[in-house]
Formats: sequence, C-alpha cells, structure tokens
Amino acid sequence: MAATKKKSKLPVQKQAQQKKKKVNIRYQIDCSRPVEDGIMQADDFETYLKSRIKVNGRTSATGQPRHLKFERQRYKLIVQSEIPIAKRYLKYLTKKYLKKNNLRDWLRVVSSSKDTYELRYYQINNDDEDEEEDAE
Repeated sequence: MAATKKKSKLPVQKQAQQKKKKVNIRYQIDCSRPVEDGIMQADDFETYLKSRIKVNGRTSATGQPRHLKFERQRYKLIVQSEIPIAKRYLKYLTKKYLKKNNLRDWLRVVSSSKDTYELRYYQINNDDEDEEEDAE
C-alpha cells in the first residue's frame, strides 16, 4: 500500500515584501606604530586593500568596491561595509600586505577589540640572553 502525501501550499511571498536588513559593519585597522616609525605607509596600505579586497568573489576594477567605504583617520584605516564581511578576511589581507613588503618578520596583527585590529611589533626577550652570559 502506497501512502499518499498531501502537499500543503504555503503562501508565496512577494519579493517586494521581503526586505533584507541593511548591514552596517565597521572595522578599524590601527597601524600607528609602524607608520610613526616610518617603516610603513598608511596610504599604500589603503590602496592595497582597495585593489585586493573581494566582494561577491570579484575584485573591483575601479579601485574601490561599491559596497565598501574606506576612510583614514591619521593612522587608522576604517572599513565600512553594507554587506557582511569577515573581520578575519581583513586580517588575512593585512598579513598578505606585510609579507609583500617584507614586514611580516617584525609586525603582527592583533585584535585589540571586537572591531579593531592593531599592528604591533613582536616582543623580543633579551633577558634570556643576558642570563646566559651571566651564568658563563
């Protein structure tokens, strides 16, 4: 015996009724330490992000993606997005920029708050070397 299933028809919603919420995401990348020391240029970093960031799987040919806005306040780069974008993706692009400019050995990307990344120098401990010299 085959059981027959009744298909219930749900009311079809019109696209006009379905409104997607506009997402406003704001991330900051603080590169004040390396810029003040003169080993990095903030405007070069901004142009790198504009040219490399992908939205919907494509990079922008015009230089700035349509759904993203870049703003620079002194040494902080602020990325505002109308579409969902991962904070981790900005970290990936930042690390890629540092590697390209041979700065990856001295700088690291650290999350200082929920929506902020900061470029910091690696901590080098000279105390261990001093203790070894004193022991000899």
